[in-house]
Amino acid sequence: MKFAVDAQLPRRLCRLLEKYGHETLHTLDLPARNRTPDRDLTGLADREGAVLVSKDTDFVNSRIRHGKPSKLLLVSTGNIGNDELIAVFEASLNRLTEAFTTFSYVELTREFVIVHE
Repeated sequence: MKFAVDAQLPRRLCRLLEKYGHETLHTLDLPARNRTPDRDLTGLADREGAVLVSKDTDFVNSRIRHGKPSKLLLVSTGNIGNDELIAVFEASLNRLTEAFTTFSYVELTREFVIVHE
C-alpha cells in the first residue's frame, strides 16, 4: 500500500510504514516541503494511488465536497507525542490496511479505527 503523509505528522511515521513494507512519501520529500499546498498533495496522492494521511480536517471537507482525495486516513488522536502516535499506528496498522481494502475514508483515534462510507 502507498501512503502520502502530511506535514503535521512526523517523518518517523513513514519509517514505521516502510518497516511493514509500505511505500511512503512525506511532504518533506516534495520540492515545497511542508509548505506544499493541500491541492498539490491531494493530486499527488490520487495520481500515485496513495492514501493521504493527515490530521487536517480540510481534507475531510474536500473529500465531502469534491471526492478528493480518493483515499483518506484522518488522524484524530488530538495532542499526542510522537512516540505515542507511532505506538497507536503500529498497534492499528493491520486494521487500517484491511479497512482500505474496502473503504476509502478511515479515521484513526487513540482507541479506534473508524471506517466512513
